[in-house]
Amino acid sequence: MTFDLYVDGKWTTSTSDERIDVVNPATEERIGDVPAGSAEDVDLAVAAAKGALEQWSRIEPSARAELVSRLADELERRQDEITDLVVAEVGTPRRVARWAQVGLGIIDLREAATAAEDFAWEEPLRNSLIVREPVGVIGCITPWNYPLHQITAKIGAALVTGCTVVVKASEVAPFTARALAEAVDAVRIPPGVFNLVHGYGPIVGEAIAVHPDIDMVSFTGSNSVGKRILELAAHTVKRVSVELGGKSAAVLLDDLSDEEFAKAVPHTVRACYMNGGQSCNAQTRMVVPRSRLAQAEKLAAAAVAAYAPGDPTDGGTKLGPMVTAAQRERVLGYIRTGVKEGAKLVVGSVDAPARTGFFVEPTVFSEVDPDATIAQEEIFGPVLSIIAYDTVEQAVQIANGTIFGIAGAVWSSDDARAKSVARRLRATQIEVNGGKFNGAAPFGGFKQSGHGREGGAFGLEEFTEIKSLQF
Repeated sequence: MTFDLYVDGKWTTSTSDERIDVVNPATEERIGDVPAGSAEDVDLAVAAAKGALEQWSRIEPSARAELVSRLADELERRQDEITDLVVAEVGTPRRVARWAQVGLGIIDLREAATAAEDFAWEEPLRNSLIVREPVGVIGCITPWNYPLHQITAKIGAALVTGCTVVVKASEVAPFTARALAEAVDAVRIPPGVFNLVHGYGPIVGEAIAVHPDIDMVSFTGSNSVGKRILELAAHTVKRVSVELGGKSAAVLLDDLSDEEFAKAVPHTVRACYMNGGQSCNAQTRMVVPRSRLAQAEKLAAAAVAAYAPGDPTDGGTKLGPMVTAAQRERVLGYIRTGVKEGAKLVVGSVDAPARTGFFVEPTVFSEVDPDATIAQEEIFGPVLSIIAYDTVEQAVQIANGTIFGIAGAVWSSDDARAKSVARRLRATQIEVNGGKFNGAAPFGGFKQSGHGREGGAFGLEEFTEIKSLQF
């Protein structure tokens, strides 16, 4: 199959003749290709978005929200089909892909549409009328790990607020974005409001970042690329929202009963290994009382037994492959570094399994120094570090002791105590005693995990400018 670009409401041919192969990470087989788009493709997409902006921004927010709701309905109708695409191009196990990949994408759109109902589009302030208007043309640059959710988290809010978008999806996992564009076309969102350009980051992504008619860039991805986007966007003084890496900590406090501890440890393993550990909010550090280190090791090892690497199309598989061969080698490199630096390898291997596919054995380290490489750098694989503490003050310092701050968790027998410690963690989303995901809550980063927020009304705010009319 060959997929082209979606610009101004039409499927078009790239100005570039180069194609990018897409590989199934579980089979290592080529499954298709997409255009390696050009800066000229970006120009055409931006022109379409700019041309559609005035009319789209004048539509009532409720009407825009209705179209976004219809887009969610269309994705839900095609949920099984899109799930299959995610499994094929990312390697996420199907049981996880359906709800965490495609399901979250649907939730993003529904929450954006719902938030529009009570959003303060305008409000009086003394002799002024405060008006919230769309920022304008938005360049959305998204990664491969959640190829639908990372786009819908941006475009749901952007479209509801009256912005138009140019999306550059990851060339590693582009087929899900194609399916989204098909859904956009099916619900008849006006031409030019949504545009999709495939291609490499240094070409298409950078063309978006520097484009004078792009009013804002919303980027999710690595810290190195995020810094490059910020640098390039500075030349046109455009707004930039970046959601970058993470090294989230789950802090298990010293008052947990054995039963509560036995619940918190496997929950943390699951939160670390979700999507193969290829999640910015993965809880990759488990911070436990030193007196319970051996207990944590035993419980974690038992939990890992359920995560044997397997075929992601199999309904019983919990851990699929890494997305590419390069990502597999990156993760294995970190595991070898952990061993070299003296951490205790409780479960796992420094070598890949002897099988087809970009697999890594699920890994748990213990006795990890808080300053060790594997405790400081984002690995983006199924690697959990158990770190011991002696006092709660030290536990908080360890949790906050990285350049990142995107998510985390606190476990305690006392909800008030857990809440108190959670308030001290410098991260955006903190699970308290296993709290459930809330699609209306803000998501984003502290420190070098980025700035800007997605989700519900907080996402809408990111894509609005504030104007004051004085009377």
